[in-house]
Amino acid sequence: MLTPEQVKSLIEGVAACEHVEVEGDGHHFFAVIVSSEFEGKARLARHRLIKDGLKAQLASNELHALSISVAATPAEWAAKQQ
Repeated sequence: MLTPEQVKSLIEGVAACEHVEVEGDGHHFFAVIVSSEFEGKARLARHRLIKDGLKAQLASNELHALSISVAATPAEWAAKQQ
């Protein structure tokens, strides 16, 4: 069973992230991801970038469910924090 910290590390291995928060119960995880790699990408493309990078873990059910609540660029994240 994965921990939120392990899922965070997996996400950071997929994309260079300025900020990642992961919460979960070992089966269902929720992530906030801030990455400059999201620049110029639509919301769906941002989610796909992360989930495609975690395809093996998702397919094997090692990572059962990942909901990406926020997939923002650093500028978008900074604007949300104000």
